[in-house]
Amino acid sequence: MHSEPSDIGENPRAYTRWVMHAAQLGDVDAQATLGQLLLDGHGIQKDQALALSWFRIAAQHRHPMAINMIGRCLENGWGSDIDLPQAALHYRQAAGLGLDWGLYNYGQLLTRGRGVEKNLSAAFTLFGQAAAKGHAKSMNLLGRFHHEGVVVPKDVSLARQWYQRAAEAGDFRGQYNHAAELAQQGDEAQACLWLERALLTATPGFLQAAYPVLLGSAFTGIRDMGLRYQQQALNP
Repeated sequence: MHSEPSDIGENPRAYTRWVMHAAQLGDVDAQATLGQLLLDGHGIQKDQALALSWFRIAAQHRHPMAINMIGRCLENGWGSDIDLPQAALHYRQAAGLGLDWGLYNYGQLLTRGRGVEKNLSAAFTLFGQAAAKGHAKSMNLLGRFHHEGVVVPKDVSLARQWYQRAAEAGDFRGQYNHAAELAQQGDEAQACLWLERALLTATPGFLQAAYPVLLGSAFTGIRDMGLRYQQQALNP
């Protein structure tokens, strides 16, 4: 988003002070970054309301990620009351500016009918646009659309291609789905490799849902992975 000092990992407080100084001087990228640091509590005390304020400041200059993050705050009640219609409005604005995360987040609301009327066809189009920009989570969702035959004809072969692309781009759900397809084709070794990768970034909630499935596998290696998923889900 902007040029950053090299010691971000080594000295997060110094990095945050640098970002705050730049934000106060009017650097729009720094303003959006400061909002994220405040939201995460990275190098500074966590303050969701103040984070939202900085996102709003940056959004005045049509900063796509800041606009998207206002949507995230309004969707999740971070620093504000939950307001799904306004979240959708901000996601749509970010999407209109070409931001992959805006396309994805607006597509998610359209998929579920949250804050907007449910529209799977429009969501599919948005996920396709985001995937074309390299957005891994959108690639995985395209795989699901094709796998389940939603909006488009069911095409397992095409679904597998999207799962693989999502996996290679780093999405843990894509990695898990790619592993599931490999296991179905009898490739236990490759399936375990991708399950291992998914384990690195998967959320506890996802692991909680996934491990019973893995424990029921016919493959010993995958059952062993299920035990690891279970352990990490219960001890995040």
